[in-house]
Amino acid sequence: PSLPSRHGAVKAEDTFKTSPFHLDLWFYFTLQNWVLDFGRPIAMIILPLEWFPLNKPSAGDYFHMAYNVITPFLLLKLIERSPKTLPRSMVYVSIITFVMGASIHLVGDSVNHRLIFSGYQHHLSVRENPIIRNLKPETLIDSFELLYYYDEYLGHSMWYIPFFLILFIYFTGCFTPVAEQSRMPMAAVLLMGPSSLYYWYLVTEGQIFILYIFTFFAMMALVMHQKRKGLVLDSNGLFLFYSFIIALLLIAGWVVWLWNDKILRKKYPGVIYIPEPWAFYTLHMSNLHAAKE
Repeated sequence: PSLPSRHGAVKAEDTFKTSPFHLDLWFYFTLQNWVLDFGRPIAMIILPLEWFPLNKPSAGDYFHMAYNVITPFLLLKLIERSPKTLPRSMVYVSIITFVMGASIHLVGDSVNHRLIFSGYQHHLSVRENPIIRNLKPETLIDSFELLYYYDEYLGHSMWYIPFFLILFIYFTGCFTPVAEQSRMPMAAVLLMGPSSLYYWYLVTEGQIFILYIFTFFAMMALVMHQKRKGLVLDSNGLFLFYSFIIALLLIAGWVVWLWNDKILRKKYPGVIYIPEPWAFYTLHMSNLHAAKE
């Protein structure tokens, strides 16, 4: 029987087709992640403040708006190129949730980063910040904690859970019975470095290590399960899988490097200790710049 659509429910009749390495999509995906996500706070800090007054959207906010449009589009294009028919409803719901979560994060993150210009320190909790704890009435502090919750918890959850779910859904279609097709071209090897480094930033800044490690374990379990069927990862699957592995090693190195930082330890208590890069920046780098000035 014919398939109902490109993204219909997974059928047993699906045959294993191979897909060439998607250099264009992976390159655009990595580039826009670095420019529009990692580059957001950098653009806000380095561009003259008079260009973007504190009561108006910053350059980083416009970067975030572009990210919220371009990323789901690239994810949909990636799903379209899967050689396997994937569950349409799950993909659509994930994309809708992704856009909503990223949009919630846009507002909270915009205000929180603008507070840097007023002396807000990201390595401290909301109530411990000098510019926050003296607010009157004290109920204003609750409002800032609510803003922080939307930014760091609700926004991140609705943004990153569907993001990794879509990547995993795509990953399920990256298997082939032909061992010769389980190799990456040189372009993929070169692109794996910046891709892995971005995943490091995403996990550490987004504080989503649990989500990341569960996704990685699910990918590893799927690889082992498919291997028993005589199936191996194609070039796109290898690129994604190896990027996750390298990012995991980078995260481990980051934690070891900052293991004895007492101030960051206080900021990130508990068993899982993974400091945010921007908390490290406001604690160490911004103080270093001030000392030089």
